[in-house]
Amino acid sequence: MSRGNLWKQILAALIGGVVLFAGIAIVWTVGYQLAFAGRIFPGVSVAGVNVSGLSPNDAALKLSQTLSFPITGKILFRAGDQVWVASPVELGMVFDPSASAIAAYEHGRSGGIFTALARQLGAIGLGADVSPVLIFDQRVAYTYLQNIAAQIDQPVVEASLRIDGTNVVAQPGQVGRLLNLDATLVYLGAQLQSFRDGEVPLVVQEATPKLLDVSSQADAARRILSQPLTISVPGYQEGDPGPWTYDIPVIANMLTVNMVDNNGSAEMQVGLDLTALRLSLTELKVYVDRQPSSARFIFNDETGQIEPISASRTGRVMDVEASIAAINDALLRGEHNVALVVGEQQPSVADTATGADLGITQLLTSYTTYFYGSSTERIQNIVAASEQFHGVLVAPGETFSMGNTLGDVSLENGFAEALIIYGGRTIKGVGGGVCQVSTTLFRTVFFAGFPIVERVPHAYRVSYYEKTISGSVDPNLAGLDATVYFPLVDFKFANDTPYWMLMETYVDVGARTLTWKIYSTPDGRSVTWETTGPSNVVPAPSPVFEENPELKAEQIKQIDYPANGADVTVTRTVWRGGAIYFSDQIPTHYQPWAAICEYGPGTEDPIKEAKRKDLCLPPNT
Repeated sequence: MSRGNLWKQILAALIGGVVLFAGIAIVWTVGYQLAFAGRIFPGVSVAGVNVSGLSPNDAALKLSQTLSFPITGKILFRAGDQVWVASPVELGMVFDPSASAIAAYEHGRSGGIFTALARQLGAIGLGADVSPVLIFDQRVAYTYLQNIAAQIDQPVVEASLRIDGTNVVAQPGQVGRLLNLDATLVYLGAQLQSFRDGEVPLVVQEATPKLLDVSSQADAARRILSQPLTISVPGYQEGDPGPWTYDIPVIANMLTVNMVDNNGSAEMQVGLDLTALRLSLTELKVYVDRQPSSARFIFNDETGQIEPISASRTGRVMDVEASIAAINDALLRGEHNVALVVGEQQPSVADTATGADLGITQLLTSYTTYFYGSSTERIQNIVAASEQFHGVLVAPGETFSMGNTLGDVSLENGFAEALIIYGGRTIKGVGGGVCQVSTTLFRTVFFAGFPIVERVPHAYRVSYYEKTISGSVDPNLAGLDATVYFPLVDFKFANDTPYWMLMETYVDVGARTLTWKIYSTPDGRSVTWETTGPSNVVPAPSPVFEENPELKAEQIKQIDYPANGADVTVTRTVWRGGAIYFSDQIPTHYQPWAAICEYGPGTEDPIKEAKRKDLCLPPNT
């Protein structure tokens, strides 16, 4: 037999076998269905209840009588110590016995011949448990779970810390808890489908607050409020400002609690409010800050050396921001005595300096003015003002301000009330006579050849500033006066040399003289000058008579004195090395000034009475 014929026979046999098996399967299936027509196949059960051989109606009846799980079943939910038990019916489960019986009846009768045959044989051999047909109303279950959620849900509570008066009130945070209804419904549906009692896990999600515990911050706040805060300058010595003490209520009012982000995590910080503390320290800074002051010297003419007469002083500047940080850091450590953060500023010249160091080698210039006829108060002011300049140094290249060095002209600083020019009148005011000092300095630097930066003349000619050693008036000195009324009016000159200058002032009260000396290193300059003298002279106005109710009848008092108006121009040439170094002109305009007399009420003829007493007469009368 050929190989081809052999394969044909084998193929024919296989086809015949398949046809035979199919025929047997058909015969079996049809015969089996005929045998159990209208009845459930053997081995079939519903939820463990055997319904084989029963009609669908009988099976439905049996199932309804046997399967009481929807009513008697128990579904348990647990959350910690809390337990809830409900029947499937309470959770929205309804059992359909008729549909379940039909499902059992259809087992082995659907899905094609071979599928049906396999299910029939499987039921006979191993049994087939058909799932019951359930109706699950999730709305009922959702409502039931919402009731559970109302008992176990809790909101997230952030920890809090607040200051109530001087008390610290802290509240810990609370972890939030939320029942996930949808996820729990999935587990519940699966448990109900099993048709058995059981526990359904509650899907509870927790939410952690950003800040759970603030006990350490509360302790820190209580430490801050445990006692008053005292701040002081570092290395406190007698005479330094402060110390300053903040009482506990004041600290409590400044204490703040802030939530900050620390690398993605929340952190609570306690400390004194930065804005309030900055404002307070800025106010104290006025008292803490101190300008450095150079030493003051005198020049010993015998030895040619300078000798200190007052020590130099280191300046200090409060660092407000650094002090804020230092105070808050100290308070958090429980410290209540805190030193401010202060930086030092060294003086330009220490008291160890020598004349060689500064270029102060000899007397450069000296000038004397005279104040014959001055009142006791005016002399007191001349002495008080000139003392402010004795031993003062002027740096190379510095523009010296007389007002800055003079300081506050007040009764507290040793000045007295004397006549001053103010508001177009000669009146009594604190500091009358200071202009004797400014005029002396002006002439000293004028004749020494230093640049005049700022100079304001008097409103009218004052005889004091034109007096000579003999007491007579020299009109050539007109236009060489300078007034100071700081900060509105100042006198300034420039030290345009590479050397320091040392100024000394000497008042001889008995001789009525003020001498101003300047020591430095000569640079070869000299001065020539000329003046127009008083020109465009305008006679003083007629005397003015004013009634003063504080005076008695026939009483006359002169309160201002006459002066002719005039223009003066002074030209100065400063020479150096045989050539003109610079030249300048100093113009002055003096107003005509009227004498003023006051008289008491009831005075019959004030003018006649004034002439009788030689008061309020025109100039040169």
